[in-house]
Amino acid sequence: MKPESRKQEIINAASVLFKEKGYSAVTMRDLARAMGIKAASLYNHIQSKQEILSTIIIDLAEEFTTGMDQIATSEETTIQKLENIIALHIDVTLRNADGLASLNNDWMHLEEKNLQYFEKMRHEYEENFSDIIRKGVKEKEIKPYNIDIMVFSTLSTLRTLYLWYPKQGTIDAEILKKDMISVLLKGVI
Repeated sequence: MKPESRKQEIINAASVLFKEKGYSAVTMRDLARAMGIKAASLYNHIQSKQEILSTIIIDLAEEFTTGMDQIATSEETTIQKLENIIALHIDVTLRNADGLASLNNDWMHLEEKNLQYFEKMRHEYEENFSDIIRKGVKEKEIKPYNIDIMVFSTLSTLRTLYLWYPKQGTIDAEILKKDMISVLLKGVI
């Protein structure tokens, strides 16, 4: 496994601080203190706090977008696509729960160009998700509930997984996937 670059160490430390305090409340001095270095040393690796935030959010959004694009264009059934979307969210969350806090809570702090890019990716992601569900309803693979409610309910659960899962240290990742897929797709009755 390749060792982390200093820039990636800074991004990871910032992700933790942004999750704990929120982007606006974290200063470069806070970040330097958390890493045990001088604030000026950070600038040898990054240009600004905004660069860190953009890297965290855009990298995650692109990972979700790439995953969704592959799922949406696959020849799988609606159920298989939905299972893959849930697994995608779980996998990304388990790898980067701290970064997901910024993706969900701090995206509005992105500078204009990155904000527009992020909002475009998010909109397309949600449209792909809606289209998959719409097709599944049309083809009678899933029940004809309100599409918007199904999308909202599923994505709300998946988007907040980063808050809940770290507190559940005893749940195996494979059990989490299996049970979340069952509960989200089949309900509890």
